[in-house]
Amino acid sequence: MTSLATPFNDGLRAGVVLFQSCCACGHAQTLARYACQRCGHERLDWRDAVGTATVRATTVVARAPSEDFRALAPYTLVIVQLDEGPRLMGHAAAGVQIGERVRAEFFEHLGRPLLRFVPAA
Repeated sequence: MTSLATPFNDGLRAGVVLFQSCCACGHAQTLARYACQRCGHERLDWRDAVGTATVRATTVVARAPSEDFRALAPYTLVIVQLDEGPRLMGHAAAGVQIGERVRAEFFEHLGRPLLRFVPAA
């Protein structure tokens, strides 16, 4: 059985950030969904993001939520707004600030592809 998020995760493995675009209204969204958040239309296409974004929120995780992430702690998580409009969460370089321009990079942790944002400059 294929997960709704399989295309997104396959994109991470290929070094591409993907987002869904509504075929009816053009709304862009990052969380894999069965329908458009704006108009409810059920036809959504996956599109490549350019990979650049602006940091909207940041936090440092000092205590990992599970044993799987303990080796990464402390680590920075951010919510970014992609240049295409939607927001998503990912890891980030230490010291990244709200309002900073960042670009996507990719890494693997325990066989799982993950997203990391680093300063764009």
